[in-house]
Amino acid sequence: MSKKERAEIIDKLLNTFFPNPPIPLQHTDPYTLLIAVLLSAQCTDVRVNQVTPHLFAKAATPQQMVQLTPLDIEKIIKPCGLGPTKAKAIWNLSKQLIEHHNGHVPDTFEELEALPGVGHKTASVVMSQAFRIPAFPVDTHIHRCAKRWKLSSGKNVVETEKDLKRLFPKEHWNRLHLQIIYFARTYCPARGHKAQDCPICSVLD
Repeated sequence: MSKKERAEIIDKLLNTFFPNPPIPLQHTDPYTLLIAVLLSAQCTDVRVNQVTPHLFAKAATPQQMVQLTPLDIEKIIKPCGLGPTKAKAIWNLSKQLIEHHNGHVPDTFEELEALPGVGHKTASVVMSQAFRIPAFPVDTHIHRCAKRWKLSSGKNVVETEKDLKRLFPKEHWNRLHLQIIYFARTYCPARGHKAQDCPICSVLD
């Protein structure tokens, strides 16, 4: 079976299991999504969704955020881990949004990745989920499944992203990245995985 054939089977199955995958991080606009995604690094979406209401109650715009100190921010976001680093990034990127983007989150990869604390994956999530621009953010779940499903032998998420973009139609990317995450968590976990019990692994071999 070719990679392209595998991709087509996977695309159809994911549509069956998760036809309309919701965005897992709670947000109200591109700015609150950007902050939530930044906080999700090495932290669960569930934990982020517990923390962000407290943060956004105090500051839900860049203008409000810079009125806080990085230490104020750190105290609120501490449960998400990497508090000092994330707090400085949130404060500094908020300042940059005010100074260079009239307080708005930009909608290009180049401008997003120039913001403090924003890497390619974070930018990809914002592009796909806030602006509906095709992107394929690859996290550990997607990286694992792409390898397991023999879609990619990429040694890192960058290589995996390139492979997946080649295999799937561009107009499916935004949906697929969420579908694979939900599927991986539910049916194709890192530990205790049994190929014969997985609705995708069982049909690919």
